[in-house]
Amino acid sequence: MALSESERNDFILECLSQGMSLSELQDQLLQQHDIHMTYMELRMLTADLQVNWTKQDAKAEAARPKLPPEATAPAQPGEGMPQEEDAEDAYVQEEMPAEATQPQQDAAPAEGNAIRGKTTVEISKVVRPGASLSGTVTFGSGASGEWYVDQYGRLGLSLAEGSAKPDQQDVQEFQLELQKQLGY
Repeated sequence: MALSESERNDFILECLSQGMSLSELQDQLLQQHDIHMTYMELRMLTADLQVNWTKQDAKAEAARPKLPPEATAPAQPGEGMPQEEDAEDAYVQEEMPAEATQPQQDAAPAEGNAIRGKTTVEISKVVRPGASLSGTVTFGSGASGEWYVDQYGRLGLSLAEGSAKPDQQDVQEFQLELQKQLGY
């Protein structure tokens, strides 16, 4: 005996109120009532039924891996950027713990006799979300990270994990190399 539309809808609401997922509900509809529905059909039907999703949300939240609080909020382009008076330092947006920015003891010799490499800048063919232009940089001092220009034209830098903070010479070389890459 086939279910009427209202009986089917009541069955769906009851199963979802018990915390059943849509894929589990699909299986139950097929096994108990021989009703074949695609996931999308079922999802559209539940949208019309005004389902209370709190049990499914709690179930999904419990299954999600726990991240440290600072890792849960994605960084927005320009977030934490200094105001105009600090414009010369506005290129760096740090997305790592403070202890990782401390120079390592054996990372490089003292500045007076430092042996530096060449700063290399690459422009990505695929732009990172929230940016109008992005790429990677390896500084002459050995520091590295990803750079981007946000939709407001502000330059930002996300240092690689464990990378030291670039020095003033690194910044100047980066700006010149980026200008060359962009054809300015």
